[in-house]
Amino acid sequence: MMLFLPLLATLFLIACHPQQQSAAQSGGINPYAYSIQKKTVADHGAVVSAHPLASKVGVSILKKGGNAIDAAIATQLALAVVYPNAGNLGGGGFMVARLGNGELLSLDYREMAPGAAHRDMYIDKDGNARTDKSQDGHLSSGVPGTVAGLFASHQYGKLPFEQLIQPAIELAEKGFAISEREARSLNNLQTDLKQYNSIMPVFVKEKWKAGDTLVQTDLANTLKRIRDKGKAGFYEGETARLIVEEMKRGGGIISYEDLKNYVAKFRTPHQFTYKGYQIVGMPMPSSGGLLLHQMMKMIEGRNIAAMGFHSLEAIQLMTEVERRAFADRAEYMGDADYYKVPVAMLSNEVYLQERMKNYNPAKATPSTDIKPGVLLKAESEETTHLSVIDQQGNAVAITTTLNNSYGSRTVVGGAGFFLNDEMDDFSIKPGVPNMYGAVGGEANAIKAGKRMLSSMTPTLVLKDNQPYIVVGTPGGTTIPTQIFQTLVNILEFNMSAEDAVYKPKFHHQWLPDELVIETGFPASVKEAMKKMGYHFANERSGIGRTEIIKVLPNGKFEAVADKRGDDAAEGY
Repeated sequence: MMLFLPLLATLFLIACHPQQQSAAQSGGINPYAYSIQKKTVADHGAVVSAHPLASKVGVSILKKGGNAIDAAIATQLALAVVYPNAGNLGGGGFMVARLGNGELLSLDYREMAPGAAHRDMYIDKDGNARTDKSQDGHLSSGVPGTVAGLFASHQYGKLPFEQLIQPAIELAEKGFAISEREARSLNNLQTDLKQYNSIMPVFVKEKWKAGDTLVQTDLANTLKRIRDKGKAGFYEGETARLIVEEMKRGGGIISYEDLKNYVAKFRTPHQFTYKGYQIVGMPMPSSGGLLLHQMMKMIEGRNIAAMGFHSLEAIQLMTEVERRAFADRAEYMGDADYYKVPVAMLSNEVYLQERMKNYNPAKATPSTDIKPGVLLKAESEETTHLSVIDQQGNAVAITTTLNNSYGSRTVVGGAGFFLNDEMDDFSIKPGVPNMYGAVGGEANAIKAGKRMLSSMTPTLVLKDNQPYIVVGTPGGTTIPTQIFQTLVNILEFNMSAEDAVYKPKFHHQWLPDELVIETGFPASVKEAMKKMGYHFANERSGIGRTEIIKVLPNGKFEAVADKRGDDAAEGY
């Protein structure tokens, strides 16, 4: 612990006294903005995450002799403090990693349906879906997996867990200064906090402003229990008791037995090749790895590089590919422990070529004409991602979530953390869309103990069996399409990591039948696509917040944090 005192003193000073900028530097809006580093090129290691303090914690662990796994654990724990709308103890996530010895890992610590959950728990007496119950409040919460995931991954680290959690404890205990963006987010949350909490959490305040210090004593105590008692410090004892009591206060169904029995699962990574690159992703219950596989393979035989970046031809092709992949997601994808997901068939190259047979480069294919494929017989988008790499060849991509921003909006009384609202990621009724507009059926129906389907897509790209790209993003159902476009930007259009992330993105998910675009999308392409029969949703200021590390030819690490948020890249 003494090892960390100088570091934590520095972090505390940064947190409580964020570097002030002139009005000109800050755009005349926020004189208390953090000094955020969006890009760095590092020799020894790098961390990219949704918050500058979390990224600094991660790099400090690398400097102390920890590896990328250690740094990823410490960064996640720091995010649980400084980024409460998505960083979490009360949610879940996925990790994809490549170890220095070449071993590939995928770890599933997705939330799980409680033992009392059942298929029709969100259907009223008239047969209507109660999305208000699946999206907010105590009944929307699945059994959290984050803490189990931290301890499962720690077996591949080098430093004691106590060292990894200590920076988060001190950030919670001493507090940190919030940014303008964070103040707005907390102010917008006040009504929901008062509605879904009988014990008012520390986040309740008449008005938050940039520079205010957020101290989370209850959360610090929870972190100390985890430090002292390990996994049992969360899933048993005092913390578990507080979670169950919170459930009883609000009509939730997570039990002590649900918590005690939760297990993070190592699974076989989903792998495929694209033009000589090895792409490593997450298997079910993440749809991300398989969706990325389908989309990349559907374009592989077409010369998309010759079409040109953001050309009408390239965007229209990628839109139709996205549409077809998401149609398959709705029909076939779910928790493979409970439903036989036909992964091999869905990724079969003959099948994927068949999916593109009705593709017409001159017009839109309406989603009503796109059905899930006939098999060959034989995700507020408030998720968060972090990418980490070290000099020993360890590379880690982790995406975690509460689902909606601040999850269920319920804070565990006395424990200080938000619970997820992941039950909405099940198909609560066939054909009824979740909060991201995604539909589903039997494959993703609710069942006790089952893990809900996810869109999270933590991804590694290997070149000559060595780490080349570490990437991921939040964004609900937009996640797979953003990773798809980011990889195409690098592998086909030869972009830098910075350009690949910052260029405007677009998204199609089959249903609703509309193309979502970012500000900066080519106006001429939009007009041409309208004439081809495409429907456009309202333009967004941002889609996703991609965190990427790319290994340069000289062996240095190009780390880039998305400009769409307070995300930060750190390295040394």
